[in-house]
Amino acid sequence: MKRLFLAILALSMAVSFGTVYAADEHESETRWQSRDITMQNFRPIDKRGINMFEPPKSSGPKYDGFKIDWNAAISSGMQALQHKNSAYSKMVNGIDANQLIKMGPGFNTPNANLYVNVQLSDGIRMMMSIYASSRHHNEFWVKDGYVLIDKLPFENKFLDSLMEITTIKAGHMEINYGDQHFRRSDNGLTIYNPFIDNLILDAFTTEIGVEAYVRPYGILDGFMLMGGITGGEIKGNTQDPDHRFPAFLGKISYDKQLTSDFRFRISTSLYYADKSSANTLYAGDRAGSKMFNVMESVTATDTAANFRSGGLNPGFSRSVTAVQINPFMKYRGFELFGVLEVASGNNGKENDDRLIRQYAVDAVYRFLKNEKAYVGARWNRVEGELVPLRNDAQNINRYAIGGGYFLTNNIMMKAEYIKQNYGGFDKTDIRHGGSFSGPMMEMVIAF
Repeated sequence: MKRLFLAILALSMAVSFGTVYAADEHESETRWQSRDITMQNFRPIDKRGINMFEPPKSSGPKYDGFKIDWNAAISSGMQALQHKNSAYSKMVNGIDANQLIKMGPGFNTPNANLYVNVQLSDGIRMMMSIYASSRHHNEFWVKDGYVLIDKLPFENKFLDSLMEITTIKAGHMEINYGDQHFRRSDNGLTIYNPFIDNLILDAFTTEIGVEAYVRPYGILDGFMLMGGITGGEIKGNTQDPDHRFPAFLGKISYDKQLTSDFRFRISTSLYYADKSSANTLYAGDRAGSKMFNVMESVTATDTAANFRSGGLNPGFSRSVTAVQINPFMKYRGFELFGVLEVASGNNGKENDDRLIRQYAVDAVYRFLKNEKAYVGARWNRVEGELVPLRNDAQNINRYAIGGGYFLTNNIMMKAEYIKQNYGGFDKTDIRHGGSFSGPMMEMVIAF
């Protein structure tokens, strides 16, 4: 079965890349025509949205009345991963809970997102995103929603001039901590991610609050300042007031197309939550990993319940302080994106905060007309006190190499080989001596 999977993977990639050169000079330009953008200050849900970060300021069509628009993103994957460990046996009801579940090659559960965008007024847009099919939740449910305000619906000279450089975002929304969340796979929306899965330490969550953005012009053109305040949790709650306090976040970035060939961006983000009943900065992905069952126990037969396979939740549920620095540069078809992250926190049962660090580098080369094909490599490492209630250090290292091909602006296929190793985990931990590796493949439609 594994050989069949590898044969299908190799054949599909060979057909895609083997025919691309022959078709490149003769393809119709209509193939790359995308649907019109009807919303203001909008990141397209297709290839055009790649390497976009915050929603653009003062862009899009001229306002000519109320509009509503629908978007969708669908992804379906295959994997042929194998895993192993050397943990001591841990017998639970006659079953060794440290024995890894047997895996074979096959298809993973497809994911689908639905987006509703509404132009409420000139410079005021509402967005709601919905998970129609996900690994963790089987039901149709709302992920988040917010209002983006770039103009006020009344006239005031001072406020009008202020709003020329200001954007206000409010709602139950994906918070803007770091730049990596703009490149990650979000359930069915994976077209922005040159790789298949996300980082080991995945800073992604939704919280209720407000963010304010300032984009000055003139000699400060290219800079952006952001400050925000949220409830510090994924859900609204009035209970447990002794362990509830607002969370604060901020970001400063510089993003400039310095020449026609060279773009440079760098950003620094801060997130601070002093106390919380259930903070989820590193546990907010309710959709789940793209790698099914890896490093899971034989007792973990439900892929929905064990949805974070291969990732790390450090357990910073009570308090967390995190800083992420992200350099990005693109020279013609070559792009480099980095993550340097330091975080500390605890789960409320620990006397002291634990410290962890994350490093990641993506190197991607996009080529052919319209950059329809790419190859890339990623290195990702997390180290520090990764396990709650322990004072020793562990590390997790991941390597990925792969590529992708866009059939159109809305349809793409990507494949990669991934390898991950675990170090420093206790002999009674299922991750002791652990590793997994193998090929993965994913088909994506986004429009």
